[in-house]
Amino acid sequence: MIALIWAMDENRLIGKDNLLPWHYPKDLQYFKNHTFNQSVLMGDLTYQSLKTYYKTKPLPFKKSYVANINDQDYPDAIHVKDLFQFLKDTQEDIFIIGGKTIYQLSLPYADRLYITYVLQAHEGNVYFPAFDLSKFVLIEKRLEEKLIFSVYERKQP
Repeated sequence: MIALIWAMDENRLIGKDNLLPWHYPKDLQYFKNHTFNQSVLMGDLTYQSLKTYYKTKPLPFKKSYVANINDQDYPDAIHVKDLFQFLKDTQEDIFIIGGKTIYQLSLPYADRLYITYVLQAHEGNVYFPAFDLSKFVLIEKRLEEKLIFSVYERKQP
């Protein structure tokens, strides 16, 4: 199963200068609860951003993949040069955790979406790409203060 997980505000904002534009402990906990000790895939900028938080500690995932068309060595992650081949071939359950380009390229392969809606506008410069949510069905929804946690599953043809 390929799942995308992200938080966005009412304008689809997801980032500010390669960092989160907000701090909601419940959203961070939700992300950790779903991705801890799971296999994840991210782009190089997301990896670099996470390494600012985990400077000397390993990333808290079972396995980390970093998609990058450039040759790159990652001390605690596996380099994925061909994202499309990886997404077509993977047999693992995997969470896509960002950033914008990786989300956009991975969305057609997604079986499930974990979207946290931030019910307040924030300032930033990175937005989630427009997408067609009608291809998915809402299977779970929970309202918390200033946040809606929702899970969507791809409709079967």
